Amino acid sequence: MMAGYFKRGMLPIRATFELFVRRLPRNRAYLVAAGLDQALAYLEALTFSKDDIDWLQSQSAFRRVPAAFFEYLSGFRFSGEVWAMREGTPFFPMEPILRVSAPIAEAQLAETALLAILNFQTSIASKGTRIVHAAGDRPVMEFGARRAHGVEAALLAARAAYLAGCVGTSFVEAGRKFGIPLSGTMAHSWILAAPSEMDAFISYAELFDQHTVLLLDTFDVNAAMKTLIDSGLRPAGVRIDSGDLAAASRSVRDRLDRAGLTSTRIIVSGDLDEWKIAELVESGAPIDTFAVGTALATSDDAPALGGVYKLVELEDRGSVRKVMKRSEGKATWPGAKQVWRAEQDGVAIGDLISLHDEKPPSSAEALLEPVMRDGRRIMTRRSLEEARVYCRRATGALPPRLRALSVDGSYPVERSPGLAMLLR
Repeated sequence: MMAGYFKRGMLPIRATFELFVRRLPRNRAYLVAAGLDQALAYLEALTFSKDDIDWLQSQSAFRRVPAAFFEYLSGFRFSGEVWAMREGTPFFPMEPILRVSAPIAEAQLAETALLAILNFQTSIASKGTRIVHAAGDRPVMEFGARRAHGVEAALLAARAAYLAGCVGTSFVEAGRKFGIPLSGTMAHSWILAAPSEMDAFISYAELFDQHTVLLLDTFDVNAAMKTLIDSGLRPAGVRIDSGDLAAASRSVRDRLDRAGLTSTRIIVSGDLDEWKIAELVESGAPIDTFAVGTALATSDDAPALGGVYKLVELEDRGSVRKVMKRSEGKATWPGAKQVWRAEQDGVAIGDLISLHDEKPPSSAEALLEPVMRDGRRIMTRRSLEEARVYCRRATGALPPRLRALSVDGSYPVERSPGLAMLLR
């Protein structure tokens, strides 16, 4: 595409693309924007090395592309402007979460990377908010690295899950890179490799002291509890990873309390998702922490988000042309846009999508803010911790029906008069 724009002399044309979803995945009443920090980092670092250019030039599809195009690539950097929703913002279909305005070749080049970055983290954050909400006031740990679709996906899934409200991760690299609190427990192999379960518990506790969490279900939970009590250990926690978690947690809690281990927490894991967590909470099971892996790190019930990045406006020598697709089932809305959210008594009551230069509605908050100009960040960089706090507040301001596990009704999103006129 870049070579085509170059050959046709279109590089001076400024294009505006917007990233949005046309429809919600199943079981979702809203989505949560995530991945902006990585998206901006990508744009800031976007260049072509000599090796990149040599390889591209060697491809048969480029044999008729003029040499001047590759010279252009050698000095390339992204020089555009970006507006975006804050990470952690809930959003709805057709609302742009990112708007890129740049020379057309630059804006086009960014498409695949921006979609890959934002679609994935948004999927995980959106799943994460459901799981955290189902757990209520009980903390949720992200335990999904080994089931993620690759190591980089595991890293970014841990980030998105923490943004969504999880209290930590078992993936050490995510702790190092993003400052996410770390938590882990012994593996079943530790117990299987030991001379006895007693030896496994004692030797582990000698090494990890107040951080000790003992795994109870390698052989039999009841037998493991007897071993724990006989050992005289006072672990910070115990974990149950299989079986009837509600029944097992009640039995374990009773025996811990009778042994004076009232401060020992019970952690459960094992193919948990928001539905299973909600059932455990509803049953009154004495569980202190949920550790969620596969369902969270892969967003298992909606693993692919259909986010798209579409051209909405062109500017050439001062003349602006708003453009739209009319494809059946894949139409787009023309013009650079802004999204406004109105609240009443602290609860979101409706959104308005307008053209970016229309008069703003009264008593509504603009959700898209300028984050990059001339290819460089202009906003103060927000920490992941700040994004996490904001996400909790923003999702908490949604109507309660939208936070229910079963989708119950929709949220009003209207078009402004100016936008509606263009869509006639």
